[in-house]
Amino acid sequence: MALQFTTSYVEDSLSLLRYYKALAEKAIEQVEDEQLVKAPDPESNSIAIVVKHMAGNMISRWTGFPEADGEKPDRDRDAEFQDPPETREELMGLWNRGWACAFDALTNLSERDLATRVTIRGEAHSVMQAINRQVAHYAYHCGQIVFLAKHLNHTRWKPLTIPRGQSKEFNRRLSEGVSSQR
Repeated sequence: MALQFTTSYVEDSLSLLRYYKALAEKAIEQVEDEQLVKAPDPESNSIAIVVKHMAGNMISRWTGFPEADGEKPDRDRDAEFQDPPETREELMGLWNRGWACAFDALTNLSERDLATRVTIRGEAHSVMQAINRQVAHYAYHCGQIVFLAKHLNHTRWKPLTIPRGQSKEFNRRLSEGVSSQR
């Protein structure tokens, strides 16, 4: 993750969310279309189901944020875990719609808004608490997507971060780059 120094909570939250979104997308790109709907067992979710759930959550949480309750009455959370989109294009359209909703809501916030009261399922949160809750939720599910994609495509997997066994080389290059910039 290319961390940019900031003292803005909103900017940092947006940066983290963009990072997790990109990580999940790089994982999704590595699986075949039929693997998107494959679950390891009957109690587990497929990548497509996780994406559908995340999009449903984002649309509910961020529409009307921070004025409207984060759990919209028309959301059918249970349906998010059934009948995944039939094509990659549909899936990614839903994914992008959810993320756009989140990014639009967050981009319009100022640091002054962080102490504002917002509700999720009628429970009070500060805007900062609500953002923390969602960053953790999305990071959790993006990790599931990466895990599933790596599991399903392990023979052709391309690492998304530092490849195994290359940490020392990465750190060496990093220290050379840092020391040469001083």
